[in-house]
Amino acid sequence: MKDQAARIRTGTATRILSPEGRDPRVRVDLNHLRRLESAARRISFLPHQPSGSVLNGRHASRLRGRGLNFEELRDYMPADDIRSIDWKVTARTGTPHVRVYTEERDRPTLIVVDQRMSMFFGSVLNMKSVTAAECAALAAFRILDQGDRVGGIVFGDEMLAEIRPARSRRALTSFLTALANANGLLHADAPSLKPIAMNRVLAAVARLAPRNHLVLVFSDFDMVDDATERLVAGLARRNDLVLGLVWDPFSRQIPAGYRLVVSDGALQAEINTADQRVHAALRDFATGRLARIEDWQRRFAIPVLPLSAAEDSLSQMRRLMGVAGARR
Repeated sequence: MKDQAARIRTGTATRILSPEGRDPRVRVDLNHLRRLESAARRISFLPHQPSGSVLNGRHASRLRGRGLNFEELRDYMPADDIRSIDWKVTARTGTPHVRVYTEERDRPTLIVVDQRMSMFFGSVLNMKSVTAAECAALAAFRILDQGDRVGGIVFGDEMLAEIRPARSRRALTSFLTALANANGLLHADAPSLKPIAMNRVLAAVARLAPRNHLVLVFSDFDMVDDATERLVAGLARRNDLVLGLVWDPFSRQIPAGYRLVVSDGALQAEINTADQRVHAALRDFATGRLARIEDWQRRFAIPVLPLSAAEDSLSQMRRLMGVAGARR
């Protein structure tokens, strides 16, 4: 397991072959992710969002779009916008001059995907890890198709792979390969490990995306604290940050009156949800974490995409990004 994590981290891992009869709701492979390419074309991450998109019309939630590069300083012409006049140069030379800018050819995007063991859970349709992987792949295909650079960070319990943004199929394939391999490390018999903290991942994001990036994070945001909030707020000030909050219905509606057996792969314990105190504690813990992430949308003006593991990934992305009534 550690050798495989090292190969993923250094980019030397080969694709994990799925066994016959693999259930795509439990685990994804590279071919599965590649098949999402054509479906991704109806999703938009451009600044001008469809009317139904969660990124359109919300306070401080519009994407900034590509920046401007200074191209030249030249004499003013009658058709020029007077707002582009450089008054300092005009005063110094005695003749009107304007500053000319061109739109950046592309905008770098960093897609961050959580594949820790906390994501290896699903009570209705998909594992949360599958939903995160599929949504990340859809975003990656669409962003590259728009002409922007795409890269990412894929992290599990003991591995973290970094793919710097590039406008190339090679970078996209490296990202999808790392994602498929990280997903393949998740299984019921995996040893119990101390997972990589979200703060370490966000610090890596800040290093790779210092400013003017589009940063998409797909995670259940396990292990967050006050330091996480500071990191998130900092990223949002310097970049367009969008959080894909992956959740499962079980976390919002924990069933009462059952004896549940939970395990970390080595030890197991029985939880009696018929006990009202136990049930209330579980409910408060689960809903409290979701509420904290959703509150970031209000406090930091960060768009939060609620992604349910109980629904089809493509349908959700199309609905959230303004495309209604679309199915695979």
